[in-house]
Amino acid sequence: MAETNTSPNGSESKPERTRFRKIFAWTFIALRVLGVFSAVDAVMSNRTATGAVAWSLSLVTVPIVALPAYWVFGRSKFEGYLEARRENQEEIDDLIDEIHSNLDSSVYEFKAANPAYDALRELSRFRMTHGNKVELLVDGEATFDSIIEGIGQAEDYVLVQFYIVHDDGLGRRLKDAMIERALADVDVFFLYDEVGSSKLTDEYQDDLRAAGVKVSNFNTTQGRRNKLQLNFRNHRKVVIVDGKTAWIGGHNVGDEYLGLDPEFSPWRDTHVRLDGPVAMHAQAWVVSDWYWAQRELLDLNWVPELVPDSDVNAMVLATGPADPLETAGMFFVHALNSAKDRIWITAPYFVPDDAIVKALMLATLRGVDVRILVPAKGDSVPVQMASYYFMDLLAGSEVKFCEWGPGFMHQKVMLVDERVAVIGTHNFDNRSFRLNFEIAAVISDEEFNGEVEAMFNNDFRQCKPIDPATFADNPWYWHFGVNLSRLLAPIL
Repeated sequence: MAETNTSPNGSESKPERTRFRKIFAWTFIALRVLGVFSAVDAVMSNRTATGAVAWSLSLVTVPIVALPAYWVFGRSKFEGYLEARRENQEEIDDLIDEIHSNLDSSVYEFKAANPAYDALRELSRFRMTHGNKVELLVDGEATFDSIIEGIGQAEDYVLVQFYIVHDDGLGRRLKDAMIERALADVDVFFLYDEVGSSKLTDEYQDDLRAAGVKVSNFNTTQGRRNKLQLNFRNHRKVVIVDGKTAWIGGHNVGDEYLGLDPEFSPWRDTHVRLDGPVAMHAQAWVVSDWYWAQRELLDLNWVPELVPDSDVNAMVLATGPADPLETAGMFFVHALNSAKDRIWITAPYFVPDDAIVKALMLATLRGVDVRILVPAKGDSVPVQMASYYFMDLLAGSEVKFCEWGPGFMHQKVMLVDERVAVIGTHNFDNRSFRLNFEIAAVISDEEFNGEVEAMFNNDFRQCKPIDPATFADNPWYWHFGVNLSRLLAPIL
């Protein structure tokens, strides 16, 4: 009869228990060591002190849980994006010099010193241009009618970049527009985020490639240190035609953005069409993203054209986790601190950091009219619960919150005084400020800003005020959920 490793009563033998204990001990030691090394990495690389403390303590105390979470969600710096540029630095530097040189003739020159603009210029790495035409696109029908029509008029090339693309009615409409241009010998490039577009079908991409469209995901996980990293996402939504026209805003590509999802209908969103030299700003950032994804430097038009009979001043701000500074957070703090009369914001995800909270409070102390429009019904329960914490935190100030109730409000728009409108992809949360690649149009034009003001006023008429004082009446478990969600804010 074969020998067994059990005692007469059927339990494990002593050698077997000893081997199990050794395996457990060495695994425990390995996790502890990896936890300590990861904690050092968190201390050295995390951008916020609270984040560094939270990660380092959890990595040392509960490494079995914290280790996988940290290497997927914990980092706030995108390794490799800048290193990839260094592989072809000389050619990239020559291109940057060419872009700036070509844009010299379209740069808007301020008549007097303007420190507020100087800071914005340094953050954006571009200068304000004049000779642009800007069109406000309210909601999905107007936005995608404009984009599809614009793609159909492309003569040389089309760049299409979205965070989310669905293989549904709107997605196939976009696909057909790209295929039609590709078959007409126009170069078409399609870039999407693999996390946001995780459900995009192979058939969709195969149809594009068969027609000659160059297709790529953002390829976030390429590079030795990024294999497990899913936290950095390319949240930009940009379309470029021939280097002359750009579309930027909050819309992704899916039927829900046309208000066809009954759960979230109507869907409220905003995009902007930019014609003129400012389109070159947006094009430069799409080219940069494409280079990261494919190591291919696109040969495009870099000669800007002023738009006849239009002289709107505009620039593009792109931000991301590869920036040497926290560009997004600094921009919004700067904008809030510069306001003299008005700050109106739409924030579908309102989970700000301490700097933003303080800037909002200071603005109200200066007598600035601060209004923040949020959705009455969110698409993420933890994010919406966390937003209540920050509303309550601001309850003692004069910040006015208003919830838009007809459906889901997803637009990302800010209006500062009579001077500046910002329309883009940034949310008021840690993900947009530190983890995502984002982009926004910054427009300084009295007539256009009047259109944005009218749009805001129409939205305000469809919303109701939120009084944080009423939160005290909610049950204890609601408050527990709010505070728990607030603790998760850095990764929401």
